[in-house]
Amino acid sequence: MILVTGATGNIGAELVAQLSASGERVRALVRNPDRAGLPVGVEAVTGDLNRPESMTETFDGVDGMFLMPGYAGMPDLLARAKKAGVHRVALLSGGSAALADMSNAVSRYMTQSERDVRESGLSWTFLRPRSFMSNALRWLPQLAVGDVVRAQFSEVRVAAIDPADIAAVAAAALTGGGLEGRVLELTGPQALLPADQVAVLAGVLERPLVCQNLTNEETVAELTASMPSEYVEAFVSFFVNGTLDESEVHPTVREVTGRDPRTFEQWARAHTAAFAAATP
Repeated sequence: MILVTGATGNIGAELVAQLSASGERVRALVRNPDRAGLPVGVEAVTGDLNRPESMTETFDGVDGMFLMPGYAGMPDLLARAKKAGVHRVALLSGGSAALADMSNAVSRYMTQSERDVRESGLSWTFLRPRSFMSNALRWLPQLAVGDVVRAQFSEVRVAAIDPADIAAVAAAALTGGGLEGRVLELTGPQALLPADQVAVLAGVLERPLVCQNLTNEETVAELTASMPSEYVEAFVSFFVNGTLDESEVHPTVREVTGRDPRTFEQWARAHTAAFAAATP
């Protein structure tokens, strides 16, 4: 049995679908089992990763777990998992974990999560994807009212990755892929600017989209209106001050899965329904 936390998220939903399709027994941690929309045969359970005591029964019969990072009491959570018989963990982390910058809110929780898993005594694999292609879905409200996309961090190239490719690597790690004790740097096949992504979307959607590059000051103002200041500071450190480089392309997806990762165009074509719904 494999437990997938964040089972309805961008990666979790893909992982649940892939594991289920391959015949694995899957238990999905969700907020509302009645609205989860899980594949037939997947067991839906509820629990709170910030309250490890609520997870005890969830671990029963579980051998492997896909774990989201950054939760309170993670050492206790992992200890309960180990006691219940969980053997391996595929932890979703990120490139900023390598910085080990405990003054940076994002790097801190990624780094601490990796440390907690290392010290748990469980077999582990760390997944360090770069930005997700699905982040482009944040443009849907803009696309619903017109053809201008206001792009943050407009001068930053990112080798964004399809969440389905992250899920494929996670599935390999959890089903005996020989990836124990490895830190896997995961990227897509190309490093693109936001304007490049918008141009790809324009072609896929057959719309005359225009990318409006925001200044760093405009970007910070938009972020400040939508998230806590410590996270704004973290992203400014990464993408304005240049402490995190997400432009390097890594071959890991091909090495693990035997196929190339999907391009941004392939991801966009697979999600045309979501974009088509955002029509002025």
